[in-house]
This record gives sequence, C-alpha cells and structure tokens, in this order.
Amino acid sequence: MAQGSTLTAACDAVGVNRRTGQRWRRATGGRIPRAKPEPSGRYLCLEERLRIADLHLAGHGVRAIAREIGRCSSTVSRELHRGEPPAAVRRRASSQVKYAPYAAQKRAELSGRRPKASKFDDLELASLVQAKLCVKWSPEQISDHLAMAFSDRQELQVSPETIYQALYVQGRGHLHADLHQHLRTGRAVRRPRRPTTTKSSGKIPDMILISERPAEVADRAIPGHWEGDLVLGSNCRSAIATLVERQTRFAMLIHLPGDHSAITVRDGLLAAIKTLPAHLARSLTWDQGTELAQHRQITMATKMAIYFCDPHSPWQRGSNENLNGLLRQYFPKGTDLSVHSPQRLLEVATELNDRPRKTLGGITPAYAMQQLLFEPKTPTVATTA
Repeated sequence: MAQGSTLTAACDAVGVNRRTGQRWRRATGGRIPRAKPEPSGRYLCLEERLRIADLHLAGHGVRAIAREIGRCSSTVSRELHRGEPPAAVRRRASSQVKYAPYAAQKRAELSGRRPKASKFDDLELASLVQAKLCVKWSPEQISDHLAMAFSDRQELQVSPETIYQALYVQGRGHLHADLHQHLRTGRAVRRPRRPTTTKSSGKIPDMILISERPAEVADRAIPGHWEGDLVLGSNCRSAIATLVERQTRFAMLIHLPGDHSAITVRDGLLAAIKTLPAHLARSLTWDQGTELAQHRQITMATKMAIYFCDPHSPWQRGSNENLNGLLRQYFPKGTDLSVHSPQRLLEVATELNDRPRKTLGGITPAYAMQQLLFEPKTPTVATTA
C-alpha cells in the first residue's frame, strides 16, 4: 500500500484474505505511508521551476524561458507574477524581487490538496451572496459589490467563477441548493453556447443605415442616443418593446397591447419618447424589423433620428441585446407576454435600473440618468462643412 496499491490489491499480492489485511492495517494504527504520486505533465514541476528561476535570474524574457522549458509563455508569466509580493512591498524593495522556486513549489502542493474547504462555509459571506442572488444580481455584480463594500476583509471577497461553481454544485457551504433559479438562465448545469438564429425581415422604406450615424453616437460620449428592439413571446404573438440609453444603460419597457404591428409600436414609442427631455432624445438605433416601418412618422413627431443596423448584425445594438438577455430572466421564452401589465413592466425596469453596473464604475443606470436629468443642457454649436 505504501507503493500506491489499494488494500485489496495488496492482500492479493501477499496471498492473504482482505479481512486479515484490514487487521494488519489496524495494527499499524491505520496510517500507511503512501508514495508521492508522479507529477502531472499539466502542471509545472520543481525541476521546471528551478530552470525558470535560473533563466529569469540570468535576464531572459518570458518568451525565451517558455521556449527553453517547452511551455506556453502565459504559463511562465503567471508563474513569475504569482510569486510576487504585494505592490506596496515591491515599491519598498531596494532591489529586484527574485523568483523563489522552492516556495512556489510548496504553494502549488498546498493549493493542490483535495478536498478544499468552500468559501461559503463562512455564514456571513453566504448570507450576503444569497441576498443579492435573490434580487437577481449577477455573480459578477455581487463580486464587484463585495470588493467595494468590504475591501478590508479578504474573507468576504469572492470571484464570480467561485459563485457560479457553488451554484452548480448542490450543498456547497451554506448556500441553498435552488439559488441557480435566480440566475438569468435559471439552469442548474452549465451548457455550451449554441448559435443563435436571426429573424428574417422585410424591406423598410426610406431607411437610414447605421453607416450614416454620426460618430458621436458610437463613442457614447454624448447622452440621448438609444437602442431598441422587441422581445417576442410564444409563437411571436405578443411582444414588449425595449429601449436602452447607450451612455447610462437606462432601460425603458413599452407595453404593446394586442399586437406588435407597426402602428402599435409607433404609438408606444411616441408615448415613451415624449416623456424625455429634448437633450436625451437625440437618436434611436433599431434592427431591420418591419415593426418600425412607421419610423418617419416617429421622427417627424419627436425630431429623433432613427438609424437601422445592417442585416444579421445584433452586435451593432450591443447594449440592447444585453438588456433583452436580462429580461428573459423575468419573461422566459415561450411565454405569453401580453399578460404583463404596464405596472409590471415598470417594476422590472426599475429593478434593472437599480442594479450597479461595472461598465458605469459601480453606479446604477438610474443614478446615471438622474445626473443627466438635472444637469444643465450644453448649447449646440452649429458646424459648417
């Protein structure tokens, strides 16, 4: 058994009954020193770490070291950075910090031990994460929130991947087993991404394509530029119109009673756009769906320019595609969307706008929009060709 054999194999090798082998094992205190397993080729071994240290000390670069030991350059780079002290210590050091191969090997052996304790054995951390999941925060939003709110407590820091792994393994720490239902997809297991299908659309008269859209829209520097689309229900019989402001990611959901024809969508968009001040209603970018065939009437009534994306190019409305994905957590595919009242749509939009966004530096879209509503409008300067 010290050479790595199981109890049954060891008993067979010496020609005794398994019960006899168990008695012999108990007589030794039950502790059988096992031989250290052979190192896996997937991970760096001590000899490779010693070679890295020698080459690094000689002044070789990461790529040269990687070629020398037959590893990927990113593997060598991570290995060197993993052993660095904190930035404050590096600033105080008078000389260059040297890579310590024996200490690195010891850290790798300790981190490779199994089973590992879950971070969610900490009841306080589990409670904080569970509370945010129940209001449909994403693991990334939760991780960023904890990093800002508890920056001085390392035990309350957790990565998004750790949260995902805990949700997909029932009974991990103090987290409930059904919390995966609060994720956007609601899946209990991970699935590979599948290619999305794009809908066919008819010809819309007098379209202004996105290639003619001003450059100020693309860089999100000026507010008031929106993206829009429809979220469709079962058999495409019901729909919700969605709008998202490109700079603040502020979302608006438009109730479409009865159908989602061009007339109904036009009336819904007009009602929503007219609630906005002029400096926050500059342009709208839509896909080439026939539901916006009345775009000229919308532009004439609101002075809002409307641009159409290229066919089969959803990334040209990236913010709106992200919003529609978030909405599927509230309005799953294959359901009847006409049963949701305008009040329900307002509740969902409010909940989404109250979530902090990483792309906004941790503030919420509602707060970002509030700042724009109360700031003075900048005068428009006419330019000549």
